[in-house]
Amino acid sequence: MSTPGAATPDAASIQPAKGKLGIMTVGMGAVCTTLIAGVEAVRKGLAKPIGSLTQMGTIRLGKRTDAKSPLIKDFLPIAQLDDLVFTGWDIFGGNLYDAAKTADVLDKETLEKIRPYLESIEPMPAAFDQNYVKRLTPTRIKKGKNKRDLAEQLRKDIQEFKKKTDRQVMIWTGSTEIFLSPTAVHQTLAAFEKGMENDDPGIAPSQLYAWAALTEGIPFINGAPNLTVDIPAMNELSRKMNAPICGRDFKTGQTLIKSVLAPAFKARMLGVSGWFSTNILGNRDGEVLDDPSSFKTKEESKLGLLDLILQPELYPDLYKNIFHKVRINYYPPRGDSKEGWDNIDIFGWLGYPMQLKVDFLCRDSILAAPLALDLCLFMDLAARTPSLKGLGIQEWLSFYFKAPDSAPGVYPEHDLFIQQMKMKNTLRHIMGEDLITHLGLDYYG
Repeated sequence: MSTPGAATPDAASIQPAKGKLGIMTVGMGAVCTTLIAGVEAVRKGLAKPIGSLTQMGTIRLGKRTDAKSPLIKDFLPIAQLDDLVFTGWDIFGGNLYDAAKTADVLDKETLEKIRPYLESIEPMPAAFDQNYVKRLTPTRIKKGKNKRDLAEQLRKDIQEFKKKTDRQVMIWTGSTEIFLSPTAVHQTLAAFEKGMENDDPGIAPSQLYAWAALTEGIPFINGAPNLTVDIPAMNELSRKMNAPICGRDFKTGQTLIKSVLAPAFKARMLGVSGWFSTNILGNRDGEVLDDPSSFKTKEESKLGLLDLILQPELYPDLYKNIFHKVRINYYPPRGDSKEGWDNIDIFGWLGYPMQLKVDFLCRDSILAAPLALDLCLFMDLAARTPSLKGLGIQEWLSFYFKAPDSAPGVYPEHDLFIQQMKMKNTLRHIMGEDLITHLGLDYYG
């Protein structure tokens, strides 16, 4: 931690990151194995944690002339990589080395160097229902008399892990569930818990994990677009247990680019008439999204940000009639190397048309893994910070999500640069440092 932050009452109120941080992953496939293998590779000095803000990013303190920009990991009392312990659940058998080979994201040479560590981690049987992820056939799942029983089994798994670690976070790195809309069962905690007893179809497996985690006082992160914690019942439980929650669906590839380009068009008052986005990918995520009911969940997550960034109600001449289309195509030969292609029709001075085309050949899990790491470390920090842990929704972490969550009646912020400013100012705030507004007038007299 930096000396200025450590000297403030705000920073002193944050509980220290003592002992082991247990990270519980739901779904131990491509993203999870890339995350865990990557952390171990970094710990062994085999690679750098590229893409991780907590490990490689800096934060400016004070004026530009002060020249104080410590590493975020040195400024904040966040957990060290050496203190991370992993466990999780999956619907398939085998250890994490087997899972990483199946995912085929990391090269064989890297995996062999960390093989003993990966082989030491075996997933627990998952709480799973094929009605919610239709393209996957499980081989190792829990059995229970109803959804409440399954959720209580998850709580027992968590309680056992608590004996081996000092603090815990849970993160969903599993597949996209079918599209669900909130119903009466999601409106209160009492209704939700009754719904688990009655096997309400509106309660998906991801919600069982979230309920189990929050009931145990553990922060929950949702890396997929499922309807999970963004319901009143989970918000109520989060606040009651001082267990933070955040948004959904990691913002990694195509949507990351949209959250950069759309603010640029708006900043220069350039109009947008159409935005066509298509993706091809061949990993398990692509296979799952080949099912229309799961694709609908992802589509809703991807479609939402343009309206919220461009605000057509304020700028009808520029953005009122945008034709926005999103497509995802399963193409097995591509594997985890996703291609996101965008055709954007814009118009400028006097309405003259122009085009921008973007072809992003990216690696899905390589982009997602550092986000997952950052979120686990930041959510653990939030759980130890008095001014954050009782808020429920951690809106300052919107930076990482396609579908950020926000307080009722407050629209979510999607602009990547506003999200970054919000996040860094939150970190300055909890450490007792001055917020940075970038006004800068005091430099000139």
